[in-house]
Amino acid sequence: MARIVFMGTPAFALPSLRQLIPAHDVIAVVTQPDRPAGRNKRLKQSPVKQLAASDGIPILQPRRIREPEALDMLADLDADLFVVVAFGQILPQALLDLPRQGALNVHASLLPRWRGAAPIPAAIRAGDTESGVTIMLLDAGLDTGPLLSRQAVTLARDETGQSLHDGLAVLGADLLSQTVPRYLAGDIRPQAQDDALATHAPQLKKSDGRIDWTRPAAEIERLARAFTPWPGAFTEWQGKQLKVVAGREGEGNLPPGQVADHKGTIAIGTGAGVYLPSELQMAGKKRLPVSDFVNGYREFVGARLG
Repeated sequence: MARIVFMGTPAFALPSLRQLIPAHDVIAVVTQPDRPAGRNKRLKQSPVKQLAASDGIPILQPRRIREPEALDMLADLDADLFVVVAFGQILPQALLDLPRQGALNVHASLLPRWRGAAPIPAAIRAGDTESGVTIMLLDAGLDTGPLLSRQAVTLARDETGQSLHDGLAVLGADLLSQTVPRYLAGDIRPQAQDDALATHAPQLKKSDGRIDWTRPAAEIERLARAFTPWPGAFTEWQGKQLKVVAGREGEGNLPPGQVADHKGTIAIGTGAGVYLPSELQMAGKKRLPVSDFVNGYREFVGARLG
């Protein structure tokens, strides 16, 4: 049985680790250090650490994975294979050279499309009709390693960042469970990526969620879905942040950012068409259906946003 070191941090990695534990010899888990969280800033363990602890798997939490002490700890494990799923740090070549059969990665896109840290929202925001997962061999580049397997999925019309995240986490775990034994047995020949087809999805910032009402309504609708739950799509009203939780594209013409009555609901003007919000949330308040929001903020109709 192969000696596997699992490297991962957030909830996306949990299904993969759950499938590896009973099927292979997971000799250690490497995850990010505990981080302050919540209003009281108490240290919080990563989801992967919590699962590993519950199964009695040794846990390593180096502050920086490229430090010599971290590399020495990993070398001492004498692993056959590293499996990396949303670990959260760039892995140096010196680390990738440690396991006898390399390092596998579960990536949440159909590589080479959407290399980078945020492939899930990138696919929705771009209007892609499909997404999926890729198992690849890691190299020192940014998601540039050779491909071992891929599995596509059709995106739903109302797909959000959260729903796609949850679906791809399970899909990736299933594909990983099929790929690892075939790879270890030498039944898969790695295929080089076509760099000419590559697109990039950099790490998201909070400011990326700011709505530009001069953009088309269709683009704003995709942005709101893609950035659910984070960073969220937002605008400004009365000097405060207003989060646009959900909505749809509609027909009509209004000045960008202009709020008006529209066929029993409200519409917001955009660069092409109108946006029909279904849920809104003022900063520090609960999210509300648009009808309840307008009842609570009568002055909203006729406002200019942004």
